[in-house]
Amino acid sequence: MATALITGASRGIGRALALGLARRGYDLLLIARSGDQLRALAQEVQARHQRQAQVLALDLTQPEAAVRVATWVAQQSPDGLAVLVNNAGYGLWGRFEQLNLEEQLNMLQLNLTLPVQLTYALLPLLHQAERGFILNVASTAAYQAVPSLTLYAASKAFLLSFSRGLRYELKDTAIGVTCLSPGATTTDFGNRAGMGTELQAVANKVSMTADQVAEAGLKALFAGKAEFIPGMLNKVSAGLTSVVPKPIVEKIAAGIYEKYL
Repeated sequence: MATALITGASRGIGRALALGLARRGYDLLLIARSGDQLRALAQEVQARHQRQAQVLALDLTQPEAAVRVATWVAQQSPDGLAVLVNNAGYGLWGRFEQLNLEEQLNMLQLNLTLPVQLTYALLPLLHQAERGFILNVASTAAYQAVPSLTLYAASKAFLLSFSRGLRYELKDTAIGVTCLSPGATTTDFGNRAGMGTELQAVANKVSMTADQVAEAGLKALFAGKAEFIPGMLNKVSAGLTSVVPKPIVEKIAAGIYEKYL
């Protein structure tokens, strides 16, 4: 049976993507830090969708994480991997020079370096599948600079560019690449990023649910789209960044985020 790997699978969009893939008939390889949450999800997958789910509890910010994951995946799915979902990631809210540098570098390791390492390591297994798919989860922040989320937005811009370049390189193979760029979503992102309750309340007014984002993302993946922004408001906002002068876009973003610092 076809197998899908999801990083950051224990909650939020990653969890919803895992359930969506299981519903479509995929066996799952689930990776995140929380072993308890992963095991609970694996039991739910088996009970609700009668699919197999194996779990690996691992801190993916560690430099050796990609090697450990690749070795584990090769053991669990030696006949090939059908879907790779690079979902794990987080943001840090605050001014660049005031945030802890080590924490920012850990964020870049997870958001940027890990997807590159995993994709490189797992492409041979994806080539073994009759049809392979890579889904990279970015953000609408990929389309603009966001003061007070400066490195987060930059890391997602990298992921979007990486996805499109890799997609073109693989266009004559059986592997498709899609970049999913959600806007505000009802996940733990705000708490993890250190955002205050006032800013989170603003985001909640326009948030989509993780299930909505995941379902839209999977439909885009299997439809062969290069990139996809779920939600009309998010599409319009991202689209405006290509026509509105960058200084104005950045001033608007700063007005949303920086006033709560």
